[in-house]
Amino acid sequence: MDALDIARWQFGVTTVYHFLFVPLTIGLSALIAILQTIWYRTGDERYLKLTKFYGKLFLINFAMGIVTGIVQEFQFGMNWSDYSRFVGDIFGAPLAIEALLAFFLESTFLGLWIFGWDRLPKRIHLATIWAVAIGSNLSAYFILAANSWMQNPVGYRVNPETGRAELTDFLAVLTNKVTLATFPHTLAGCFLVAGGLLLAVSLWHLARRPHHPDAPAHRTAVRFGAWVSLIAAAAVVISGDIQSKIMTKVQPMKMAAAEALYQTEGPAPFSVFTIGTLDGSREIFALKIPYLLSWLATGDIDGEVQGINDLQAQFAAQYGPGSYTPIIPVAYWSFRLMIGLGVAAALIAAWALWAQRRGRIPTSRWLVRAGVVMPLLPLAANTFGWIFPGMGGQPGTANGEMLPRKGVSATGPPRLF
Repeated sequence: MDALDIARWQFGVTTVYHFLFVPLTIGLSALIAILQTIWYRTGDERYLKLTKFYGKLFLINFAMGIVTGIVQEFQFGMNWSDYSRFVGDIFGAPLAIEALLAFFLESTFLGLWIFGWDRLPKRIHLATIWAVAIGSNLSAYFILAANSWMQNPVGYRVNPETGRAELTDFLAVLTNKVTLATFPHTLAGCFLVAGGLLLAVSLWHLARRPHHPDAPAHRTAVRFGAWVSLIAAAAVVISGDIQSKIMTKVQPMKMAAAEALYQTEGPAPFSVFTIGTLDGSREIFALKIPYLLSWLATGDIDGEVQGINDLQAQFAAQYGPGSYTPIIPVAYWSFRLMIGLGVAAALIAAWALWAQRRGRIPTSRWLVRAGVVMPLLPLAANTFGWIFPGMGGQPGTANGEMLPRKGVSATGPPRLF
């Protein structure tokens, strides 16, 4: 492997590892704030127990998220110095706001929340956890604004003397249409993970100790987590549909790779499952739904969707000789695993709700087994949801502006290792 391959592997591994903790930080902070709010307004001790119980899990996860995030940030300077130099003016503003405003907001008020029990007035103490939740979501927005600029660069110009991108419209960066679609989609995925955690942990406690004094609180948590998961799953579908249409416009190669669509088609079918050659010359087996891809990509059942071969020829003519085609099996299966795992998590949440109808205690052995692994499903779906756009986006690390080989640091493989 050359320096580019190693740099991409390192960045991918550190990003995936970091994002194992991010969804819980974002989703769980808001759910804990809601639980504490219900306790504050009703005085119901069940919600106080749940707030303190899941608050401890949140603190552990928050610390891990910080540590892994620091490792990820080092990747920019070490492995992608030329890319950092090119986008520094663009990324500097949103990432500085994220660090100085959002991160310090959540970390400062998290300390007040931890040590403020029985010391601060209840209303003030409740406000601290809401500040943590707001800070977590603001952090996500500013980071996604930087990431979305890579997919759809806006509000900038390239200085011909320095060869760097310079910020001309900060508001355009913050209101990038990719950001406005990606933020709710990511947020919904985070709530799906957090709701799944409440469901899984409390279901496990109920199965072990159904008559424990804390059992009523855990029954409430199972129901609450299941409803959060179902609502979040619906939000993922709606926001994902909007995102797919925007993606088709700004990064058509990504949609073509997601469907292994080699030839331009209109109307285009959605591939549920396909086995064929990597160059698309022959399909051995395919299960397709007619018209669905055209509707997902364009909003029109007869819409035309560009194929990989046409886009490869277009990019080669525009940017010079080379391969601009992503690794198709990775893009194709990441897209399907992202969808399939999310659907599976929603089905388990619906099962848990059904098992609790009319006040029943959910003690089914199969439900407990499925429920315990449930948060891992949206967590894996989120992972594939990052792998797919990261590896499917072409051309370049900054769409149409910088190719990956131009952004990597001028170091050899031994130094990267």
